Amino acid sequence: MTTATPVRTRFAPSPTGFLHLGGARTALYSWAYARHFGGTFVLRIEDTDVERSTPEAVQAIIDGMKWLGLDHDEGPFYQMQRMDRYREVVAQMLQEGTAYLCYSSPEEVEAMRERMRAAGDKPRYDGTWRPEQGKTLPPVPADRKPVVRFKNPLDGEVTWNDVVKGAITIANKELDDLVIARPDGTPTYNFCVAVDDWDMKITHVLRGDDHVNNTPRQINILRAIGAPLPEYGHLPMILGPDGQKLSKRHGAVSVMEYPAQGFLPEAMLNYLARLGWSHGDDEVFSMAQFCEWFNLEHLTASAAQFNNEKLAWLNNHWIKQADNGRLGELVKPRMLEAGAVFDGAPDLATVLGLMKERANTTNELADAAMLFFREPQPDAALLAQHLTDAVKPALALFAERVQTVEWTKEAIAAMLKEVLAANGLKMPQIAMPLRLIVTGQLQTPAIDAVLQIFGRATVAARVAKYL
Repeated sequence: MTTATPVRTRFAPSPTGFLHLGGARTALYSWAYARHFGGTFVLRIEDTDVERSTPEAVQAIIDGMKWLGLDHDEGPFYQMQRMDRYREVVAQMLQEGTAYLCYSSPEEVEAMRERMRAAGDKPRYDGTWRPEQGKTLPPVPADRKPVVRFKNPLDGEVTWNDVVKGAITIANKELDDLVIARPDGTPTYNFCVAVDDWDMKITHVLRGDDHVNNTPRQINILRAIGAPLPEYGHLPMILGPDGQKLSKRHGAVSVMEYPAQGFLPEAMLNYLARLGWSHGDDEVFSMAQFCEWFNLEHLTASAAQFNNEKLAWLNNHWIKQADNGRLGELVKPRMLEAGAVFDGAPDLATVLGLMKERANTTNELADAAMLFFREPQPDAALLAQHLTDAVKPALALFAERVQTVEWTKEAIAAMLKEVLAANGLKMPQIAMPLRLIVTGQLQTPAIDAVLQIFGRATVAARVAKYL
């Protein structure tokens, strides 16, 4: 596309719950498209559903965006703070004849729909109060406040070239004259969205495909008020591993459940980016790379399936890339809760550098790192099995050599080989009892690396206890 008009995208959630994965992906694509073109990304809170919108949900959306690092350039704008502007546009439309007052009661409208259903027609408002040339309107009921309805075109069709789904056409006769303002004057969803997109000069609207039916209504309103049309793209939903709509039975749905489970934002962004878009076979990429590559041509029209194993694999990759100091800040609260003692213990960042290779989450990393931050309590039966009479002379020689060996991983490894050779043993015969004595467990990374991190004094003191 040409960029003569500056690109302006928006993410416009309704604050009726948390930021879910589908919403986060929509926000990511809108953000990345704006970043790709050096454009503007707008955050708009569509809070006209007063009964269901809550301040807690607004905060949950903002927290989710902040965790993901999807920074907005303008906003957040709140629809409830723009009521004067909507009323101004409604008044203008009434004046120009693109909207009209409708005094039909909800019961009368329902009766119209019932008649149409009975006749096999699509149920809709029948236009009783729609002004037409030569038409006489019913007398205005004295006790009733009107709604304002949009005067939708009766003929023709609405066509747009959806950047995800291709050309979509809806006949105007399928759309009725929707209410744009309620009896108390508050505007309705589709009307507010159209006015907002106009006022905020939005050039590209990316959103979930549950909005496809709203698009022709919004296009007709935009045309009626003389506003330019944005390009629209409707993203397919994200499905669970079983092919059903993603829901709580598949695990976490709220974005903010993922940091608590030990996922990094860069892993989540990397995963969501590939859940409906591709760049050849590239699976792992930074957000800077994604913004450079991102385009609308490679969005996929088919639904994507969420795969927890793939997310965990990506998270492992990004944990391995992450700064150890940053990982320390993430794991320390969990470790303290588990009773970790950091005074006199090895450096946490150094420990994490050793342990992070196999961790799929920062929670797994915290649990694995605990062996360096608690007193070892080896199982008596395991000690009896591995700390045999054949091994004790080798352990005594090891304890002697610990005092003088240069304290590097390489020097410790060489010293262990010399101790084994002097006693005619193989590596597991000394590595297993050493692991138990020093860490309290049999499974650890390479014994030379573990000993180096614990430090000479700790290793000497723990081995001395068992000689």
